Amino acid sequence: MRDMVEIGMGRTARRTYELDDVDIVPSRRTRSSKQVSLSWQLDAYRFEIPCLAHPTDALVSPEFAIELGRLGGLGVINGEGLWARHADVSVKIDQLLELVGKGGYERAVALLQELHAAPMQPDLLAAAVAQVRAAGVTVAVRVSPQNARALTPALLQAGIDLLVVHGTIISAEHVSDGEPLNLKTFIAELDVPVVAGGVSDHRTALHLMRTGAAGVIVGYGSFPGATTTGEVLGIEVPMATAIADAAAARRDYLDETGGRYVHVIADGEIATSGQLAKAIACGADAAMLGVPLAAAAQAPGRGWYWPSAAAHPSVPRGSLLHVDDPWDLGDQEDGDVVRPSLERVLYGPSDEPFGTLNLVGGLRRSMAKAGYSDLKEFQKVGLSVRA
Repeated sequence: MRDMVEIGMGRTARRTYELDDVDIVPSRRTRSSKQVSLSWQLDAYRFEIPCLAHPTDALVSPEFAIELGRLGGLGVINGEGLWARHADVSVKIDQLLELVGKGGYERAVALLQELHAAPMQPDLLAAAVAQVRAAGVTVAVRVSPQNARALTPALLQAGIDLLVVHGTIISAEHVSDGEPLNLKTFIAELDVPVVAGGVSDHRTALHLMRTGAAGVIVGYGSFPGATTTGEVLGIEVPMATAIADAAAARRDYLDETGGRYVHVIADGEIATSGQLAKAIACGADAAMLGVPLAAAAQAPGRGWYWPSAAAHPSVPRGSLLHVDDPWDLGDQEDGDVVRPSLERVLYGPSDEPFGTLNLVGGLRRSMAKAGYSDLKEFQKVGLSVRA
């Protein structure tokens, strides 16, 4: 039964929970972490770890996507980002970081908007896709619901493997001044699997599953200091509840279709291996990571992170965050900081006890301590809620 509370006369609200409100409860059995499998499969594509990269220019360059793919995950290129608009992306990011390093956050966001106002160049995006494809890893590109119909043909021609239709809030039918995007019709016409999101409730997740999507993204990459959707739009996604609701929609859709499984991908509130484990325990099949991966040496943002929504031309919903100290937005520079490799962020070794390094190792150890051998089993682990 849903936990409803009265917030005023005649007005009720549902009580919801964030990942930090929930704890994993081990069973009577433990096992060796060597017996734990973290692999999962999305349509025809198998991945060794349940980690996708949030599609932001601060994180995913073609080189980063290749490295993450080599390490068993999936990098998602922003098909409407800088790699689709500028030939000298590294120079543009240098300009951006020079501003933000001096504390010019407003000017940096303004520059980010200006850079994204440049016209998209299909040849540049095709070249980025070709670079990742030539490395032999799975190629995924993100488009917004507004531009999905216009951009997808060129992406298919370039040779993408997965299409990600991703926005802050997404529905089965996006209505705009032009012809509305009906995802069910759109997906049915494609030869590649589609992942769509974000959603935050059972009903919308179920509607997206009925469009034929292979995966549904829950959340919008929310992270304190980096994502400001709550401040700008008043919309927040408590991830533990949102993931559990989407997992319930997955079960309903599985029964409704007689066996079609749609993957649930968590996107928000995940900065540590413990939070990654909790997301899987709540019902996610994988997680779309932003801030945790931005610390890696291969990330184009060089220790700075911003979500893709930060570049919105009129309503930006993200700030620039220094991930070496994610709770402090004061003036900082990389200086002589040696950032860890992506491999170390994912697989360790770690020299800090806070779960920001060795994300995969922490998840694997959590599953082993709770006695589970694979991701699907771990979704059944016991949970407790903090009072």
